[in-house]
Amino acid sequence: MEKTVLVTGASKGIGKAIACQLAQDGFTIVIHYHSDKQGAQDTLTTIESFGGKARLLQFDVSNRLQCQQILEAEIEQHGAFYGVINNAGIIRDGAFPALTEKDWNDVIHTDLDSFYNVLHPCIMPMIGLRNGGRIIVISSISGITGNRGQVNYSAAKAGLIGASKALALELAKRKITVNCIAPGLIDTGILDMEPIALQEAMKMIPLKRMGTVDEVAGLASYLMSDIASYVTRQVISVNGGMI
Repeated sequence: MEKTVLVTGASKGIGKAIACQLAQDGFTIVIHYHSDKQGAQDTLTTIESFGGKARLLQFDVSNRLQCQQILEAEIEQHGAFYGVINNAGIIRDGAFPALTEKDWNDVIHTDLDSFYNVLHPCIMPMIGLRNGGRIIVISSISGITGNRGQVNYSAAKAGLIGASKALALELAKRKITVNCIAPGLIDTGILDMEPIALQEAMKMIPLKRMGTVDEVAGLASYLMSDIASYVTRQVISVNGGMI
């Protein structure tokens, strides 16, 4: 039976790596993007280059009505998703007194509200498959420990952890697992950090290096697999032992 997985924010970085890895694992991938169509097309080209199956889907995860309409139409046409990777997110860093309303709202609407906006239209069809399922939510070390200059981002990522743990309880009897991955400092190729901040962050990592997107994708691959059917309601960090 073909199993389809939706990966949000799959045009670059962690989302792209996860999409490519899951395609290699044999899943059909729905590559979501918002504005980076070229990046999404690159992800599709990469997947097709090794014989994987994928298609593109464009919508704004912060727009609830748009998510509902597009996802319902996608599911009606192609069938329910076996898995969803809730990855898309943005960062608007700044000291709390300097955060604007827009900085706060944009991050909360994109990073936290997307949990409801994306997953809500997908859950009942997933249950209807009667084949279990996998939901993986990409949180962050910032959602566990908090991070200077990221009050908005930390709030959103911590909220994702609470929502995921609650949803895991509700869906357990349906054999649908819900887990969080909390990456630490990951080299996505576009690291938006001041050199001093990076130097200080590296001091907190016992392994003395940044992680790779493939290392995050490897954990997603495991959590999406059949062998992970007894793993749910967990927050698993990929952070080099960050203290």
